[in-house]
Amino acid sequence: MTDHSRDEAPGAGSEPEIWTGRATNRVQWVLAVLGAGFMALGIELAVERPWTSGAVPLLMSVIGCVLAGLLMMFGTLAFVHVAVKVDSRAMEVRCGHMGLPRRRIPLSHVVGADFAPSVDPRQWGGWGYRWRPDKGTAVVVRRGEGLVLTLGDGRSFTVTVDDAATAVRVIRGHLRRSSPAAGV
Repeated sequence: MTDHSRDEAPGAGSEPEIWTGRATNRVQWVLAVLGAGFMALGIELAVERPWTSGAVPLLMSVIGCVLAGLLMMFGTLAFVHVAVKVDSRAMEVRCGHMGLPRRRIPLSHVVGADFAPSVDPRQWGGWGYRWRPDKGTAVVVRRGEGLVLTLGDGRSFTVTVDDAATAVRVIRGHLRRSSPAAGV
């Protein structure tokens, strides 16, 4: 689902001044439920105390289940969806329901924007906020289309988002309008 704001700038053409988009991964909810199950198991173990062999094995099992559950729940809920906003000054990426992690990239640091028709989580080592020395940084919440920014320092930033082609056109339009040659 993509929301396109149509706050047109004078002479901006047909592209919006502000673009917003999202991408969602429903599979992440399954992992979050599995994490809740681990937490429930840890709590049940703590309450029922089925072990007669001592407190240490019980405590280790309870802590292990609760920690595994918390890690799975919060680790996956942070990447259930991503929200991207592009305006004339920056692109902002917010992950999950709390908007964390968040990344704001000023367009003054961007030298190019490209459409990526097929971003695969396996290329990045899985879902989430990723960094690879040979590829750059990425926020990958699902397989599919995305946008790739080339930054002034030579690094790249990739994000999976629905309607990435429109986002790329909006970013390129902002870059053209802000370049020194645009005023000539």
